[in-house]
Amino acid sequence: MNGNDIISLGFGPGPVVGIALSAANLSSERGRRDKDIKLTLSALKEKPKDFLHDEIFGELAQALAKQTVDDEKLKKMLEDTKPKPFKIWGEEGIGNNAIEQMHTAMQLPFAVKGALMADSHLGYGLPIGGVIACDNVVVPNFVGVDIACRVKLTILDMPAKELAGMKDKFKNALLRETKFGKGVEFTRSGRHNHGVMDDPLWDKIELLRNGKNKAHNQLGTSGSGNHFVDIGTIKVFDEELGEGEYVAILSHSGSRGIGHKVASHYHKLAISLMPKQFNHIAAFRNLAWLSLDTDEGQEYWEAMNLMGRYASANHALIHESIIRNIGVNAMSTVENHHNYSWLEEHDGKDYIVHRKGATPAAIGEVGVIPGTMADSCFVVRGKGNAESLCSSSHGAGRQMSRTDAKNSFTWSEWKRVLEEKGIELISAGLDEVPGAYKDIHEVMAAQVDLVDPIAEFSPKIVRMADDGTAED
Repeated sequence: MNGNDIISLGFGPGPVVGIALSAANLSSERGRRDKDIKLTLSALKEKPKDFLHDEIFGELAQALAKQTVDDEKLKKMLEDTKPKPFKIWGEEGIGNNAIEQMHTAMQLPFAVKGALMADSHLGYGLPIGGVIACDNVVVPNFVGVDIACRVKLTILDMPAKELAGMKDKFKNALLRETKFGKGVEFTRSGRHNHGVMDDPLWDKIELLRNGKNKAHNQLGTSGSGNHFVDIGTIKVFDEELGEGEYVAILSHSGSRGIGHKVASHYHKLAISLMPKQFNHIAAFRNLAWLSLDTDEGQEYWEAMNLMGRYASANHALIHESIIRNIGVNAMSTVENHHNYSWLEEHDGKDYIVHRKGATPAAIGEVGVIPGTMADSCFVVRGKGNAESLCSSSHGAGRQMSRTDAKNSFTWSEWKRVLEEKGIELISAGLDEVPGAYKDIHEVMAAQVDLVDPIAEFSPKIVRMADDGTAED
């Protein structure tokens, strides 16, 4: 017998499949025919209490009895639980599908409080721009497939007016020091070194151990899609950050291929451990969770946090390489995750707060909210709004899919727009043109109760992954 035979008898998903297979194999070794074993398993499935003290099948009966009780408890909780209410910012600009997706997530029994940011749009499992506090539970898809996707802004000790005479030098630095695209990496001899690769967790978890070499090769690289490295000017109107106008570097990327592997692995693991009444509903399969009381939940939490440190190292290396190439000094930096989960206190209790495409905005906390390749990026200081779980938007937010964008726009029209604004585009995909996004100024206007802008960055040289559409 194999696992599929066990599943066909109605067992699973979850660890009971493995326990049942072990019991079946042991029974077979003791001379019982497969036909008789299947009859026993079927009888046990119907009345596990009758087999609790069986020498071979007792462990399976105990596991199944416990699962049945847990399933019934969760089922009762779900029946008695209406979706918890959540506040929406900029609702007029958010599609109904994203709002319904949020409603589904807020029906889960462990979801305590939520919020939807002004840049929200439909996502996988949870809307981009969704924020949810959970009770002792972490949900891989609430974090997202690009774990620890983040932005970093470095203000250089260089007056803004000096950029015009150094654009070629900065452009060459971007071409030399940055790499973009799915799977892109440095050669082993040319790769970067960083202390994050010495973290013992790389060798503790098999998935990380197997991916460590590629992760090392990808240190200091950027992905595809909306990941970018920009050179521009910034106007700072905040004394603490340093008032004035300067040249700055802005980057957006995450944990590269290894982060995607971690996200996919633990999401699939979470699905396998789900109670069956949730597992059979597609909307809930996308929201599979891991309790932090389990080894699996703790392992994901550790891996997620390592991906956060790894993504931070990526940005640090990109900025350091450009600064070294140009020969300038960094004056100050601001950076934050926006695909992550944190242990935070809200309403007097600790929760796991997931922000999938949302910026932490606790009172006084400084963050970065980018626009598009043609629009402003804002450095903001959080107001600590409890209704948003101390969060704000993470950018402008898409207003159309990538496919629709490619079918709706041409490079010729957008290159004129960029030229008129004095922006030089090195490379990008057509699905990333500004018209595919909401107006960043409208998004900012919708969240005046969440953050205060303290600086405004204007892109002047932009590099993103080239999808081959640039010469249309």
